[in-house]
Amino acid sequence: MAQWNPSEEYIENTRLYKWMQKLGYSEYDLFHQQSINDVEWFWRRVEKELGIPWLNHYDRVLDVEKGIQWPKWYVNGKLNAYELALGQWAKDPIMTQKEALIWEGEDGEVRRYTFSSLATEVNKVAAGLKKLDVKRGDVVALYMPMIPETIMALMAVSKIGAIFTPVFSGYGQEAIATRIAASRAKLVITVDSSQRKGKEIMLKDELDKALLNCPEVESVVVVRRTKTKAVQLKEKHIAWEELLSHQPCLEIEPMNSDEPLMLLYTSGTTGKPKGTVHTHSGFPIKAGFDAGICMDLKRQDTLFWYTDMGWMMGPFLVYGGWVNGATIMLYEGSPDFPNADRLWQLIDRYHISHLGISPTLIRSLMRHGDNWLTQKLSSLRVIASTGEPWNDDAWYWLFEKVGKEKIPIFNYTGGTEIAGGILGNVLVRPIKVSMFNAALPGMSAYVADCWGNQMENQVGELVLTKPWVGMTNGFWEQPKRYLKTYWSRWPNMWIHGDWAITDEDGYWKITGRSDDIINVAGKRVGPSEVETILASHHYVHEAGAIGIPDHRKGDALICFAVLQESIEMTNTVKETLLDFLSVKLGKSLRPNDIHFISDLPKTKNGKVMRRLIKNAYLHLKLGDISSIENPNVLDEIAQLKRPGQKNL
Repeated sequence: MAQWNPSEEYIENTRLYKWMQKLGYSEYDLFHQQSINDVEWFWRRVEKELGIPWLNHYDRVLDVEKGIQWPKWYVNGKLNAYELALGQWAKDPIMTQKEALIWEGEDGEVRRYTFSSLATEVNKVAAGLKKLDVKRGDVVALYMPMIPETIMALMAVSKIGAIFTPVFSGYGQEAIATRIAASRAKLVITVDSSQRKGKEIMLKDELDKALLNCPEVESVVVVRRTKTKAVQLKEKHIAWEELLSHQPCLEIEPMNSDEPLMLLYTSGTTGKPKGTVHTHSGFPIKAGFDAGICMDLKRQDTLFWYTDMGWMMGPFLVYGGWVNGATIMLYEGSPDFPNADRLWQLIDRYHISHLGISPTLIRSLMRHGDNWLTQKLSSLRVIASTGEPWNDDAWYWLFEKVGKEKIPIFNYTGGTEIAGGILGNVLVRPIKVSMFNAALPGMSAYVADCWGNQMENQVGELVLTKPWVGMTNGFWEQPKRYLKTYWSRWPNMWIHGDWAITDEDGYWKITGRSDDIINVAGKRVGPSEVETILASHHYVHEAGAIGIPDHRKGDALICFAVLQESIEMTNTVKETLLDFLSVKLGKSLRPNDIHFISDLPKTKNGKVMRRLIKNAYLHLKLGDISSIENPNVLDEIAQLKRPGQKNL
């Protein structure tokens, strides 16, 4: 049964329906089928509908000579993501003085920029980067919170043809160093500190520790954000003000459509984080399409996604908003500080039309009760959610208490490698609780059984069978790993790593990850990354990490440690290791618990079996354990007390 049913008038006024009609379609399923039957036809229509400003027009839409794993889009076309997002509006006489960016800090400070004034600042940053010898193809890492300078930096980097890689502002030194070193960044831009729940978070101090393991970084630019504590600028450190002291750079670097724009790092189950490569034509067009056509974002609407630039939805906010000529809003700080209605206040104060949240955020706000929902929220038209699956109680609370049963919840899933969504809630169809009502246009998705065949009403692998604009152009300097991760199971089929199911009406539900990636409140971390850090402590001999279901976070991170023989299993040791991981990974990824065990379950060839750790811990069926060298340890794990479990 659908909870949200659009009227005929509502449907006919959406951008999606108007576009479908222009192309000769009035029924979504037929339109979607055409979008995946003829992908060149579809993505040509997409770029024309978005009005992409080409510097040199392309010869053909798609070339799959190297296979669908390595598609080339908009062949021989030249453009620049800066021009798609900001430059075209700064030069448009109608749009140049329209509001491009609103920012509010947790302390109440507000800054606003028009497309023109923001472009002026970006041009200064671009000139400063050139003076630092940042060239086309160089990588610049951004370890920054959600402040205007972050947007200026990423726009300036792309304007001069360099590549930016945003790093989550909540990461600890180990996670920062891993990503900066993997990208081989030449320059890092950071801030002295950021604000969170009334406290200053010293990002520059954390970066200094990380850079001890990043010898390829040549210089660091520092934005003085809070200015309450003097930050020592070391040798080769440059103040942001100095970067802005040069004559503005007005030239735009013409980029090939398939040249790298951005590296977004995502965690895998083994090895180092994966650097997904996104191009000047890929990420902006996919994000612009999903936000504009699918979520119905229009010129001079205001899009606010509560996120971080280090997660996929940060760049999505920028490109999804600006490709469509909308205003974007940034907020730096906690959504419930100083009071639980801070998020709702922001919506009313800045007339937010499109709000992006995660289910975890809504679950945390629910705990404060309904009394904080006193705002009108009259500007709000669409609420989008991503990051993890919903539980029905939280979905209903958002729909009924916040949206008054009138505002559609655009459930949205895809990811870093997708540059947007695979599934969503298109606004021309009814919406069911916690589900997705369609595969998005251009996304050839289905649920596969263990042989790769399509099936319905059963849980299986979410797969894609056609390329799409926005698809990652491999992993940074790891092409074999990219092929192994997504293309190695069945021929010419992208295995996304999610379990999914469709119902009799064609609605979708994501039931969980089909691999070991741990998703803590929308922040994905690979168990191998956690284990490597934990095992680096001198107390620990070996380590294991799993995610277990958590009603608030999606996954709770649980660690298992085999201590060195000389170390006793005490609460002091446990707290020391928890604090160590908090420092290395960042507080948001602090484990819920660490358990001390005598050994990790391993196969006879030495492979640690995380699946068995998780199943034993949660008292699930273990299956065949004949290959396990030390099965007794599974009984030991099963006896451990789980978070929230009462004593027997």
